[in-house]
Amino acid sequence: MDTALTANKIDASAAIAPQLCRLLRDRIVRTELLPGEVISETEIARSYDVSRQPVREAFIKLAEAGLVQIRPQRGTMITPISTEAVMDARFVREAIEADVVKLVAERSDQAVRTELLRQIEQQKRVADDDSDGFVKLDELFHRTLAEMAGKAYAWRVVEDVKAQMDRVRYLSVEKPHVRLLISQHEAIATAITRNDVAAAESAMRAHLREILKSLPAVAKARPELFNAAR
Repeated sequence: MDTALTANKIDASAAIAPQLCRLLRDRIVRTELLPGEVISETEIARSYDVSRQPVREAFIKLAEAGLVQIRPQRGTMITPISTEAVMDARFVREAIEADVVKLVAERSDQAVRTELLRQIEQQKRVADDDSDGFVKLDELFHRTLAEMAGKAYAWRVVEDVKAQMDRVRYLSVEKPHVRLLISQHEAIATAITRNDVAAAESAMRAHLREILKSLPAVAKARPELFNAAR
């Protein structure tokens, strides 16, 4: 979530619906809003002090991301996590980011190396006591790579499809796992600094396949959050 946006605070000078969508998406990803919970346009509009129209628009975007189900006359329900959607998102994300990191490795210069190493040091500083901070820095790392490759649009595509994946990612952020993810980021950055295209691609693919290991454990620990058909 953007740092300028906090609960019950909307920037009236900017488009309301995208802000609401991001705020609600963040609350769903962080399990503040749980599967099966019903939210209404009226309640959300009152909570954020906005009209119902932007809430309706936000609900539509969230439904497109698979995070809610809009049920006329019955309210809008938070959906369970779909393992199939998680796997689809991982597939798309790997396809895009593997090519992104190859481009970065081909073009890497000192400025790129300095920035990636700076971000990894930030990640290490929050690793043990700030899981929310790490999630934001992890997101920044991947977005930065896309921007370095000149593929900002590709990152927007990734953001559009990875909502279900983010729900699992947030549930799996624990100290040992965070340290593992940081070590994988380091492997990606090291390959980039060496202009080793093949190693960078391999490191990114391994990193994004980590969820294949964490997903079963998360689903077993929190079965109430998942689609029963998994």
